Amino acid sequence: MIKVTLVKSPIGEVKSVKATVAALGLKKIRSSNTFEDSAALQGQLKKVAHLVKVETV
Repeated sequence: MIKVTLVKSPIGEVKSVKATVAALGLKKIRSSNTFEDSAALQGQLKKVAHLVKVETV
């Protein structure tokens, strides 16, 4: 399991980055969501790595 937490606002980012943050279910700063690890998730996290904190649970 991977816990993803939004630590920086996506305001000012391009639409695709904002859409990826929304697809991860992160709406407000410090909101978190947990996911099963997969290749698709790793690609999303790579795209928004500068906005999120990733922890292994």
